[in-house]
Order: sequence, then C-alpha cells, then structure tokens
Amino acid sequence: MDGSALPVDDEHLQFDPSMVELEDQEVFDLLEPALQEWWLEEFGEYVPENDGFFTPPQEGAIPKIHDGTNTLICAPTGSGKTLASFTAIINELFERDREAEDGLENSVYCLYVSPLKSLANDIHRNLEVPLAGIEEIVEDRGESMGEIRHAIRHGDTSSNDRQKMLEETPHILNTTPETLAILLNSPKFREKLRTVEYVIVDEIHSLAGSKRGTHLSVSLERLEAMSETEITRIGCSATIEPLSRVAEFLVGYEDSEGQEAEPKAVDDDSNTAEAESKPTEGDPDRSANESGDSTSANLDAESDLADEREWGPRPYEIIDARFAREFDLQLECPTDDLINTSREVVQGRFYEQLHEHIQNHTNTLVFTNTRSGAERVLHNLRERFDEYDEDNSGCHHGSLSKGVRQEVEGQLKAGELDVVTSSTSLELGIDMPHVDLVVQVGSPKSVAALLQRVGRAGHRVGQTVTGRVIALDRDELLECAVMLKKAEDGFVDSVSIPENAQDVAAQQVYGMAIAEIRPEREMRTVLRRAYPYRDYSEDEYESLMSYLTADYAGMEDRNVYAKIWRDENDPPDGEHHHEEFPVGEPLIGKRGRLARVIYMTNIGTIPDSFTCNVHTRANDEWVGQLDENYLDTLEKGDVFVLGGNHFEYQYRRGSKVYADRTSARPTVPSWYSERLPLSYDLGCEILVFQQELLGHHAEGGSPRVRAWLREFPLGDDCVRAIARLFDHQLRYAGPESVSTESRLTIEVERDRNEYERHYYVHSNYGRKVNDGLSRLFAYRCAQEATANVRVAVADNGFVLSMPLNRKIDLKGIVSDLEAEQVREDLRNAISGTDLLQRYFRINATRALMILKRYKGYEKSASEQQVSSEMLLGFAEDLEEFAVIEETYREILEDKLNVEEIEGIISRIDGGELAVERQLLDSPSPRAFGLATLSASDVVLAEDESAALQNFHEHVLEEIGEESVRGLPTDD
Repeated sequence: MDGSALPVDDEHLQFDPSMVELEDQEVFDLLEPALQEWWLEEFGEYVPENDGFFTPPQEGAIPKIHDGTNTLICAPTGSGKTLASFTAIINELFERDREAEDGLENSVYCLYVSPLKSLANDIHRNLEVPLAGIEEIVEDRGESMGEIRHAIRHGDTSSNDRQKMLEETPHILNTTPETLAILLNSPKFREKLRTVEYVIVDEIHSLAGSKRGTHLSVSLERLEAMSETEITRIGCSATIEPLSRVAEFLVGYEDSEGQEAEPKAVDDDSNTAEAESKPTEGDPDRSANESGDSTSANLDAESDLADEREWGPRPYEIIDARFAREFDLQLECPTDDLINTSREVVQGRFYEQLHEHIQNHTNTLVFTNTRSGAERVLHNLRERFDEYDEDNSGCHHGSLSKGVRQEVEGQLKAGELDVVTSSTSLELGIDMPHVDLVVQVGSPKSVAALLQRVGRAGHRVGQTVTGRVIALDRDELLECAVMLKKAEDGFVDSVSIPENAQDVAAQQVYGMAIAEIRPEREMRTVLRRAYPYRDYSEDEYESLMSYLTADYAGMEDRNVYAKIWRDENDPPDGEHHHEEFPVGEPLIGKRGRLARVIYMTNIGTIPDSFTCNVHTRANDEWVGQLDENYLDTLEKGDVFVLGGNHFEYQYRRGSKVYADRTSARPTVPSWYSERLPLSYDLGCEILVFQQELLGHHAEGGSPRVRAWLREFPLGDDCVRAIARLFDHQLRYAGPESVSTESRLTIEVERDRNEYERHYYVHSNYGRKVNDGLSRLFAYRCAQEATANVRVAVADNGFVLSMPLNRKIDLKGIVSDLEAEQVREDLRNAISGTDLLQRYFRINATRALMILKRYKGYEKSASEQQVSSEMLLGFAEDLEEFAVIEETYREILEDKLNVEEIEGIISRIDGGELAVERQLLDSPSPRAFGLATLSASDVVLAEDESAALQNFHEHVLEEIGEESVRGLPTDD
C-alpha cells in the first residue's frame, strides 16, 4: 500500500507519498482521524529504518493494545514504547467519548504505574502534548470533544488536589506502586478504580526483581478482582530476559477456565456497629469481631490451596524490539599496562580521554559506579579543564536534594549541559533528547545495565546509540570486554523475581481485610493469582495466618497484636452473621479501630536505613560513622577503613558499632555496598570466554589471542592488556590456574609476613553468589580448623584467610559438600549474625510487626533496629514463624543466590565441575584483585598500586627464572 492511501492532505507529509511504501498503514488506519492528523504533524517524517511512521515497538504494540491484548513491550530507551501504549488508549478513549452521549464517566479508565515520581511527572507532561494537540485539531474541524483528563497522584500530592480528584476524576491516572496500594484501601477513591480497563507498568524491568514489584503484582490482582471489566495490562521494559517470565509477572495467573475472582464483599467501614462494637481487654485498639478459634476455622474443600484447578498465566503477547536500535559500543583503557603505569599517568590519560569525548559531542552523560565517583569525576573535570563550570556541567545522584536533581533534569531535557555525571539515578526516568554520548566508567556489572545506561544516548529510533566504556583495572577490563561482546551478540542477563515473600503477603492480606470483609477462599485466590505467589503452599499460607491472627503465646506481651480475624460465618441468630455470605463460609476481616490508619501510614516495601556510630571497644571513643548497608558486608574480624585508620569489626548494638584499632589490611573495601554486583549470567559467560582464550593460546600463543580479541569491540590498549594478563598468568601458573565453565581453581598462598594462609577461590560467579559460597566454605572450614576464618569477597572470586598454623584441605571440603545440605549449612552460617538482625528488622517492619508510624510518632530506622533486636530471640523460638522464615528466605534466595550455589555444588558432586588446587609463593595475576580488595572505582589508590607492582614483579621474576608453574604439592 503506498502513501497515497493516507486520509490526509499531502501537505502534512514530509516526504513524497508516491515514492515510498508504508509497511505500517494498517496500524495508522486504526487511529481516529484527529489522532492520525496529530501523529502526522508530530511525526510526519518518513523514517526509512521503520518503513513508515511508527517505530518497531509502536507498530507491534498499538494493534495489540487496540484489541485488548495483554502486552509486554521490550525495547530500548527512546524507541517510543510508552507513547505506543498511550496512543492506543487515547485513541480508544477519544472514540468512546465521541460515541457516548454523556462522554466519559467521572472515573479512572487507565492507570499508569511508574517506579519513579520523576518519571510519572515526565509522562504526565508528555500526555499534555498529544491531548492538547488532538483537542486543537478537533476544534479546527468544528467538531466537539469532551475532555480526557489526566492527573498525577503520589505521596507528594496535596490533600486539596486529592479531594479535587474525587470531584473531577482523571481518566488517566499516573501513580506509583505504593500510592496504588493506598488507593485500593481508600473507601471513596477505590470506587473510582472499578472502571479501570488499562494498566501500564512502566520500567517493569526495574520492579520485577524486587519486593516492590511483588507488592505491585498483588495490587494489580486486587484491582482486577474489583474491576467491572477485564483489565488490559501493558508492560514497558528496557532490555531484559527472560521475556516470558517478565510477561507472566505482568499478567498474573488464573485457573484453566479463565474465571476471575469476583469477591462478594461488604465494606468493613459500613459495618462498624457490628465489627467494632466493643474493645478487647489487653489491646485498646483491637475490635471484638474475632469469634472462634483462629486456627480451628473449618476450611472447606473449595478454599483449599491444593485444589484440582489448573493454574497458568493469562494470555499475553510480547513485542520484542530490544535490538531495534543500532549500537556503537567500544571499550577503552588509558594504557595497555595498568600495573606499571603510575597512578597519576592513568588518571591524567583517563580525564584526557573523557574530555575529548565530551568536546566531540553535544551532551554527554557519564555513569560511575558510586555516588562519590560521580562527584569526583565532575570535580576533576572542572579542576583540570577551563571548559567546564557550574553553568554547563552537573552531577545527579540519590544523595542530592530533590531540588538539585530536578534542576539538573530540567537542564538535561533542554540540552543546556555539556556533561552530567551520575551513579544510577539517571538509568531510568526522564527523556533526554539531546544526549548523544554515554560514557560508563568501570563495569556496570551486567549487559542489561550497560544497555539501559547507553540507551540514554541517541534518544530516538534512527539514531545510533553511542556508548564508551572506560576500564581502569584489569579485572574490570576483562569483565567489560566480555560484556560488550555479549551485548553485540544479543545476550541479556536474566532477572530473578522474589517468590512467596511473607512480609509482602502479610501487608497485602491485611490491606484486603481492611478494605472489605470477604470469603477467605477469594482472598487466597487473589493472592495466588499474583505471579510471585502462583506456587504459594498451604503450609506457607497457614504460617502467614498464624502470624496475622497472633496465634502464638507471648506475642501480645511484646505489643504484637492480631491484625485480622478469621472465622466461619455464623447462622442468622449467631453473634457474627453477615447476610451477604452463606452460613459456614470462612471469612476474613480486620481487627482494630486504627487498622486503616496503621495500614495507610506504614505501607510500602522500601526499607529505611541509617548510619551507625562507630566506637572503639577499649575506651568507647567515637571514631566516625558507617552506612548500614556497608555493615551488611562485615562480620566479626573484618577490617575496614574509617578516617584513614584501620579498625577490626567486633559487634553492633542498635545503632552503635564497636571495633578495635588494628594495623591489619582492610578486608572489605569502602565502596563495597554501593557498587552493583556482577550478574551471575555474565560471570558464567566470562568463564566460557576464559575457556576459549585458553584454546586460542594453546594453538598460537599471545599473537593468536590478540588476533581473536580484535574481533571484540575493544581498543588496541585493551587487546594488549588482556593478552598480556593471560600470557603472564599461564607462564607463571599454567592453564590449570584459570577457572573455566568446567573448572574451579583455588590458589593457596602462604603469607609469612602476615603469618596467614590465603585461599584465593577463582569463582567468577558474581558477588552475590560468591558471598554465599564464601560463607558456606568458611562455615565448613571453621568447623574443621577450629579457627576464625576471615573472608573477603569480590565479583571474580573470594579469599579465605586463617592463621598459618591452621591447615585445612579446602579442596576436600569443597568436594565433600552436598547440594541437599547447602540451604541448611548457609542458614546455620548466617544465624546470629548482624546480617540476620538487619534483615529481620526490615521484614518485621514490612510485615507490620514493628510499626514505623503509630499515633503520630515515627520510629527512626535505628529505633526500629532496637525493637527488632528485642523481638528476634522470641521470634526465632517460634515454630515456622512467617517473619523469621521470610528473613532467612530473602537472605538465602534474594541476597546470596542459593539456587545457583546449589547448582554449582551439584555440578561438583556430579563431576561436571572439577576443583583444582595450586600452591603458589605469591598471588597469580588473576588473583591480584582478590589479594588487594581496596581499589577505587576511578583510579587506583597509591598503596594499592604499590602492592600490585610487588605482586607483578614477583611474577616476572618467576617467569624470567623459568619457574613456570606452581605445583599442586601438599603444604
């Protein structure tokens, strides 16, 4: 079909319609005439890459949404996926408004849910343009059109604006996951949500892997259950994998008949005379509607979670346009010798490279891996070059004030800044149409993060995405080389979605009970239809109910009260009869006069954090502060740096940390908690890369390796540096010293200066897996050696250190591990740790066991920690207590990747993964990073550089003496 078929005058077109063939004419024909005209005026330029007016995600998604199909749109930033969603919905609302005598109802038709308030604000502004343009076209045509209202609602929305939304309700409502949950429990506004027909979840890739996404998935099922029509769900995602799992997360599950739960419910607020007739002794805020024993309610077969219905995902379509844009990616390095080149030279060359890139582009966005790194890069640019000042350069990260961030965002949108530095805060959110280059300093740790960040450049299809990655240490150089090659090949890291989170379930079940009295089977069905709870077991459910009904002796003595009642519906002459439900129907409702207030003021999943004061044990001297996230990484005996001094961590009490001064070298770098961990998938790809490199080296030495590496998107300095690294490694310690997908190598070094034995485990699985694996190994080593084992963890492995007079057979210990024992061993390893205490506080607060806000008082995070420490011992003694079990589950599954660890141990058990042990006098080149875990993310520290040079000189000396390998002899 050629362009002459378009129902508009040719003067609107910016091309000759007789000369091109439009592949997307059918999509265009779906739009209302006024919307067609606006689209041509706005996007009338024919784009050859698209064969028409629509980008690939728009061409694929608009017809699907038009047909009411649940759709996941996966495409790079700037490819128009969010506009595709709104276009189809605006088109439908415009048509409905035109055809209905009274226009659209005074209620919500479309919900747009965003993880960021700034993104919601940005989309809100983007909605104004098409709606205003369409209204103007309609007026010019002499036609009438009712208003399609849109508004934004989040935590900062004033009470006055909230009241206005009740009177004049927006048809399109932009909100956040937390505010949606609040709206579902707002007695008046929730009625406005019954007409919702579309839900757009933007940046779904950033939600799926967190409990915030888990919370949202249940909210969507609650919305679905109360909606008058089936809701069309649209997910907008950047590059993510696997698409099918994310799509199922978006759409949820249903039974094989596809029947939705339609709860027959009565609003609890309308039943206050019955539900809250008298207080209960011992808790002035509890209601009396709690007849019967909460654990003996006779649940009928229909409500059994293990019923015979077949569950599966709702129907959906995936628009996979992840690689709809051209990428120009290149890895750079300031030198081909990051060991012997001085710190000053590396730093100088890095800033010269960065300056040249910025000057050759219009707007440059620079990502670093820490907030301090973003500040430092901007400061050094301004100090070194006259071209940068406060007017044309800026910094953006989460620690800056809201006003500063918004000012930088506005300048970025307007193209007023030559360069902006950031950590992660600009990965998502606002459109930046003038950014034409993204520079990543150091490794972003996953292909998905790399593509998300560099996708901020060239903010439209047809423009090439230009990204430069600059590596500043050898480990990251190798990491980034593999990352960029895998990005070119279309590889994407997989997302891990938390499952069966009890704290989120507690919050949502409490919310459902507050909203309305309902049959228990329907509440359970709503919960199970959320993807993260599709396999929620009967035991897990009963554990949750035992917590929510306070069915544990001693809970009320610790001010933890029942939140719901659970009982069968009494006969008409009984004390608690609800005529809306059959007699004997198991029902659930809220307990407590202040239930709604407690819920509304404590809702959410994002944990509070705080800084801890550090004191010496000897004289209780205050020496500084540490961020609580950093404390996650510390165990007794770990050494950290504070104010230039070294301290050995001992223990924490509430918000106070106690440590001893020491001269020992640090074991946990200060940036550890701020950097993202290497993805497990990419770590495995690096092991595959190393296997291939060994093959090339065996066939033709370093020249063959260099020739192979030139097939990668690497600069010459990068190629030479990587080839030299492995040449030295193989000449010094042999191919057995390199871990691959089928070999796990352990180096043993006897450090006579420190009187310690170091075990360098080259497990290149990423920091989360290595954190768990190191705890598992250390737990078993401590049992065998009866000595404290110090642990230092990195993305490419970990180090176990113990006194030289303690000798263990680590290879034997690893070989004796059984996959079936991994969870139990890890659970024992984290029992009693500060890590467990912190996560228990977070989960107890999420589960509303500890209230952040109550009767006008707000507990700080440190006060919450004190409360949780008083509760932890009690909770651990309870059998299958939901909040404790969730704490262990979250640490093992979400933080330590226990499933991947079980797979690794299983492969060792099955002989698929061989364990190699080598005794060396000094760390091999691949172990340099493990031996010195205090590198900065921008430049090497001076003492770090000296240590690396010492290791390097020893390697060269050994190679020169032709002592080519460390033999695996007994020590």
